[in-house]
Amino acid sequence: MSLQEAAEQADALAVAGDERALAVLRAEWDDEIEAAARHADYRVRGQAYRAIAQFRFRQKLELLRRGLEDESPAARGSALIALEALSRGHPGDVNRFRPLLHELAARDPNVAVRRLAIICLKNGTPQPDTVRLLNGIAEADEEDREVRKTARVVGDALGKRARTAR
Repeated sequence: MSLQEAAEQADALAVAGDERALAVLRAEWDDEIEAAARHADYRVRGQAYRAIAQFRFRQKLELLRRGLEDESPAARGSALIALEALSRGHPGDVNRFRPLLHELAARDPNVAVRRLAIICLKNGTPQPDTVRLLNGIAEADEEDREVRKTARVVGDALGKRARTAR
């Protein structure tokens, strides 16, 4: 079985709520995921980061940090997709990486990576510095139109959550 097939199986087990079988599968594939995340090929690294989310492998969040700092935009994107999936209902995951997500959202040379970082920020707590950053991106005429739109939507949602939390 390949890592991709195991990840698909893990996702199916998680959806079905079979935590015991999922834990067994995690134990079997733990080392392979670690090795894949360190592989020379960016496609293999990207697959490893996606697998972390499919396995619901919350113990591998620090490995995702490596993915967020990867030289490959595709690997960074895969790590962001994994972080977004893992952080739904767990705002602490986004809060843990907030400075790095801010940097990616504001300065990554890849537009898709910037949008994914912004999307990840929606799962965090509505911090004023994040809302300011997103509003600044949304108002910057020199920014890509889709990046501005995504920043506006996420910034508005976080601002609304901040106001209702008061």
